[in-house]
Amino acid sequence: MSPIPRRSLLKAAAVAGAAAQFSWALGAKDAEAAPRGAAADADPVTLDWLEDGGLGAAPGSTLGVPWPMGAYREDQTFALTDADGKDVPVQSWPIAYWPDGSLKWTAHAVSSGTGKLTLAAGAPAAPAEKVTVDKRGGTVDVSTGVITAKIGKSGSTIVKSVTRGSTEIARNGRLVLIRQPEIEDEDQGSVRTERFDGVVDGVTVEQSGPVRAVVRIDGKHRRGSRSWLPFSLRLYFYAGADSFRMVHTITYDGKQEPGKASGDFIRGLGVRFTVPMRDESYDRHIRIGGEGSGLLREAVKGITGLRRDPGAAVQAAQYAGRKLPDPATWDQRVTTRLQYIPEWGDYTLSQLSADGFTLRKRTKKGHGWIAAGGGRRASGFGYVGGVSGGLSFGLRDFWEKHPAQLDVREAHTDEAEVTLWLWSPEAQPMDLRFYHDGMGQDTYPEQLEGLNITYEDYEPGFGTPYGIARTSELMFWANESTPSPEKLAEQVAAVRVLPQLAAPPRQLIKAKVLGPGLYSEPDRSTPAKARIEDHLDFLFTYYKDQVEQRRWYGFWDYGDIMHTYDAVRHQWRYDIGGYAWDNSELSPDIWLWMAYLRSGRADIFRFAESMTRHTGEVDVYHLGQWAGLGTRHGVQHYADSAKQQRIANTTYRRYYYFLTADERVGDLMHANVDSDETFLALDPLRKIRTEPYTPDRHALSIGFGTDWSGLVSAWLTEWERKGPKWEKAKARVLSTMETIAAQPNGFVQGSGLYDLDTGRFAVASAPAVSVSHLSAVFGLNELCAELIHLVDMPKFNEAYFDYCRYFNATKAEQAARYGSHFGTLLLFQGHSRLDAYAAVQTGDAALAKRAWTKFYGSDGYTESSPWKTEPLSGPATLVAGSEAAWVATNDTALYGLAAIENLALLGDKMP
Repeated sequence: MSPIPRRSLLKAAAVAGAAAQFSWALGAKDAEAAPRGAAADADPVTLDWLEDGGLGAAPGSTLGVPWPMGAYREDQTFALTDADGKDVPVQSWPIAYWPDGSLKWTAHAVSSGTGKLTLAAGAPAAPAEKVTVDKRGGTVDVSTGVITAKIGKSGSTIVKSVTRGSTEIARNGRLVLIRQPEIEDEDQGSVRTERFDGVVDGVTVEQSGPVRAVVRIDGKHRRGSRSWLPFSLRLYFYAGADSFRMVHTITYDGKQEPGKASGDFIRGLGVRFTVPMRDESYDRHIRIGGEGSGLLREAVKGITGLRRDPGAAVQAAQYAGRKLPDPATWDQRVTTRLQYIPEWGDYTLSQLSADGFTLRKRTKKGHGWIAAGGGRRASGFGYVGGVSGGLSFGLRDFWEKHPAQLDVREAHTDEAEVTLWLWSPEAQPMDLRFYHDGMGQDTYPEQLEGLNITYEDYEPGFGTPYGIARTSELMFWANESTPSPEKLAEQVAAVRVLPQLAAPPRQLIKAKVLGPGLYSEPDRSTPAKARIEDHLDFLFTYYKDQVEQRRWYGFWDYGDIMHTYDAVRHQWRYDIGGYAWDNSELSPDIWLWMAYLRSGRADIFRFAESMTRHTGEVDVYHLGQWAGLGTRHGVQHYADSAKQQRIANTTYRRYYYFLTADERVGDLMHANVDSDETFLALDPLRKIRTEPYTPDRHALSIGFGTDWSGLVSAWLTEWERKGPKWEKAKARVLSTMETIAAQPNGFVQGSGLYDLDTGRFAVASAPAVSVSHLSAVFGLNELCAELIHLVDMPKFNEAYFDYCRYFNATKAEQAARYGSHFGTLLLFQGHSRLDAYAAVQTGDAALAKRAWTKFYGSDGYTESSPWKTEPLSGPATLVAGSEAAWVATNDTALYGLAAIENLALLGDKMP
């Protein structure tokens, strides 16, 4: 292919002949705002639940719905109806805007519904029982119309009380932390612990109804004069609900040093409530979730299985959780001996691994524990109370994020105590110390030698957990009496899988959001398309199965996947430097979310959801000198010394946020708005620079690929959301686009000197060629597709199309265009999606052909790849299962994205 001067590309695409010849190309009009209120763009949207069962026992559900540019004004209201046309109360608010001010994404909260719902412009129906919030007193009082929660504004009591009607169901909700100041590596020594309590620093009402209320509580855990381990809680309340949801985030700010036994080791981390116990002990009930919907169903004082029978009706009533008849009506051989039946006040379910839980009970403190059963994977659900009311509680991803635990204490007294342990105090202390002693890698040359053997980029002091975070989700129900088994099963289901409403793929595609034109619904209409769809299904299923087979679970690990496989050991390289945890390398997050956007599949959504929760919290620093940066792939999620913007990339969070309006993920995205400041704190190229460089706020070296794609994603998101810094963010988007386009070689220039105060790159005086195979594989193509759709800046478009055109070109073509070729490159299959995008945008048939040529016949996976697994069993492997030794996560992410985007862009141009 002969090189085409970049300035001629847009002109060529615009001429009438080209438009006619390439009628499949996206027209220039795509980037213009449609007229407001265009009828074709404002059709009602049918919403459906990801899984069967609708809302179930959950308090409510919130989703995001996208709209085409210009469809609705920002003050548009929305109405919701069910399949019978009946009004469903809904609360709506904007979460993103198009540049013309029209609505891009709206969030919608519901507190009822089972089947499909229809969303359309109109006046919303009000709920029969509205959520109300009263901030006037010493507490923030939230009422759903069924329950009322009093939230403390200060002190160590987070939730003062939860009442239902006039009955207090729970009180004294608080956070507990157990610190172990020293860890013993041998079998001698004594264990000492300290208890810290969560103390409130501030309370913010973020929403106040009528359907949904959100209260945020921030603080730290305190003991004496020391405060540490910051927390951020959000409590969610929905109209008419008897329950509420808690989203709990901690950020680790303790000290643990490799080689030292002393430090801030977390021994237990939990949420605790007191539950008033008003009923007779035989009318008090304990329910502990086991496997699936299984339950331990017992009374504090059991009257079943005794030597004397109180009567079948009495026994059946107790097992069902109903109030028992007056004991005077029982067999008196039981009634007169009730005082001799033990009362079981304490219960503990402990899940220390993904493969086993144990359950035990005792009568009271100071007396021995009795085994009460066990199994593999507990639901994380429990209930304590009686016939006059009680508290149900649950911890989501209970066994997946082991070690976890549920405690019930003193249920035989007037006040039971419930603790949901996010980190079980029966587990080993949370040991986050770096995993090796440095092995003599004290200088940059030595560290680069280490990189060349284990692929780990080590640097002393960089493998620190200081500033990483983790978010957990909990649910609580204030029941008017002990729930029936059927109701309990619904509550268990809501804990395990939070019901989620969703807009269909066709609405996402129509609205041109999250990568306009880059994904389309699955299509098996031809053998070639069907084969690619089969391959995509194979890859997702394989990783889903590997999570289970390899036990990629645990409090800090769940949600991530491994980077590279060791075919000799039949094991992923979990212990080898940069080949271990993936930490978003080459964007598997985007692959998964694109796979969901096009399919609407619940299993893909849940997989991507857990990855987003992980990568946005654990792989990124939120406090300290590297706040705003993420950590490259490694044996521990924070181990590698490459702390870079590409891992903290807001692009990876956008999908989940806009689909769910999740406030915590919104926090993470907003926190990145000023992450350009991180380039002052740390030079990502410090070990390989050949010229002297000192970070200067007016001349920061920032790459146009992995660096800028992360920065511009945060700015774009803040602009779209109209966040507190949206005007600055908008200016940064436009100024960096403009000054990248103004470089002598555009994106091929590679990097520029960025001024933190002006938000502009200095335009280089001389052209340079600096292209990396990594530049475009951390979301650059997906972000540029959005920017080009949003912003009318032809020179930027031209610069990006040029980059797309020449990455996969021959060295001779590169040299003819830029004066020198790009050097030795990799990842051509993944970059075929850039060919496809530029081909459609410019109407270049030859480029379209090359896209498929590179997809099918360059690197990565091919049609001749095995596309199957082989069985594994002992003694070759620890756990029987399967392997696909030819699969690598880099290749998977790039194949997945190239397949999805090429099919959407050039599905009708396949060879």
